[in-house]
Amino acid sequence: MTDTSVAERAARAGLRERKKLATRQALSQAALRLAIERGLENVLVEDIAADVDVSTRTFNNYFSSKHAAICALGVDRAESLGAALRARPADEDLWQAITEALLEHYDDSANEPDRDWLTAVRLVMSAPALQGEYLKVNVTMQRVLADAIAERAGLDNKVDMLPMILAGAVTAASQVAVERWLAFETSTPLQTVLRDALHQLAVARQPSVPARPRSKK
Repeated sequence: MTDTSVAERAARAGLRERKKLATRQALSQAALRLAIERGLENVLVEDIAADVDVSTRTFNNYFSSKHAAICALGVDRAESLGAALRARPADEDLWQAITEALLEHYDDSANEPDRDWLTAVRLVMSAPALQGEYLKVNVTMQRVLADAIAERAGLDNKVDMLPMILAGAVTAASQVAVERWLAFETSTPLQTVLRDALHQLAVARQPSVPARPRSKK
């Protein structure tokens, strides 16, 4: 019996990882869809597993709860943002690179869901029971952004504060933009709202911008 080549083992491992990722995504999508259709409180782990045709044990191998499953797509998306920033041209201005990476990251214009679906998503994601998991999405996004910013700027995350500060500001701006986009009945593309949020952040960080006078009561 001959030894399996390293390449063959690597290919098999890659296939296994792709299958695991597909199962994880299917479970997360099913969890969100069922929560929208039935209401978050009416969905059980057993329902999600059955929808994907796997056992509850398999579900538990991927997620600790239905809440974690619902928010998993956001976590996975946040994880990929660092790669998007690293892929920007090396000679591109840092702020421009961050802006373009974020806009590319949220480029769903080709298959944007209808407003009824978005309204339902907003209702589910605003549930108090999901807030802890939703925070993990923002923490993940800030971490991967900070790592990519530090690498791109030649800084050390353990020493320099700028990467975490900048990543935190960008994460907050994108969170506000997405929440505003979900909250209002508008045909404005998400990317337009995101670009506006990042523009406001860029303007706000310029020292020459005068403070707005307070309105007199």
